[in-house]
Amino acid sequence: MLADKFMTAAVCVQNLHKVYGNVHVVNDLSLLIQPGESFGLLGPNGAGKSTTIRMLTTLTQPSDGNLVVAGHDVQRQPTQVREQIGVVLQQTSVDGDLTVWENMELHGRMHHIPAGPRQKRIQEWLDFVELSDRHDSKVKTLSGGMKRRLQIARALLHNPKILFLDEPTVGLDPQARRRLWEIIRNLNRQGMTMLLTSHYMEEVEFLCDRVGILDQGQLIELGTVEELRQKHGEGIVMKQQGDRWEYQFFPTLVAANKYFDQQPDKVGMMTRPSNLEDIFVELTGRNLD
Repeated sequence: MLADKFMTAAVCVQNLHKVYGNVHVVNDLSLLIQPGESFGLLGPNGAGKSTTIRMLTTLTQPSDGNLVVAGHDVQRQPTQVREQIGVVLQQTSVDGDLTVWENMELHGRMHHIPAGPRQKRIQEWLDFVELSDRHDSKVKTLSGGMKRRLQIARALLHNPKILFLDEPTVGLDPQARRRLWEIIRNLNRQGMTMLLTSHYMEEVEFLCDRVGILDQGQLIELGTVEELRQKHGEGIVMKQQGDRWEYQFFPTLVAANKYFDQQPDKVGMMTRPSNLEDIFVELTGRNLD
């Protein structure tokens, strides 16, 4: 049964560990991501998100555990895995001294895509990320949002089955971030499997079918946003205490409102529906940023 899960899931992680010195950066992580799913990995800085992505994409060797991506064992079949995945890392990895088209051309040649199909795919993906009009521009002249869109186009050029996005919109202004969200969501609607890490709660809520929360290398929660809200409470009573807010979860917003109505002193109090950020802070004791 386990072997079947490994082969049918787009991503299968079993008892994954990564240790640097005496620090357990990823600690016994297990999860399944199904084909066509958009999965978000949340966590504070140092939680192990980027390390997990690097292990899944063959860039970092795990200390222990099993990883299967697109039906291939990551440690035993890294070449086959790389053929099936696209990767967009936090750091801008496109060559600033080359043009947009030359960056795409170089990537296509590295993947041994024949000249005819290569030219066609480059044009198609530049159209998709709205960079066709900049195909002759040096990458170093592009904005941060354009560079990130180029990274996505390049990652898709060899027709991968799974796209890994590590903090895809970090450092972008809100307008560029929203534009990138639409590109990512359109890809997923076309059937692309995705795993993304993010610092932005609203990004995960907008883009992801399911969410996993990592803290100190361990998966502490897993489910859809609605499942997490049902589990932890759909209503919140907030009370201001000095310069900070205290939060109390209730099963429903109706229950939260009922509690609020019963309070003799309502100064500094309010109710509202819970959201993913509330649950994250409740579980980790920290804000994401």
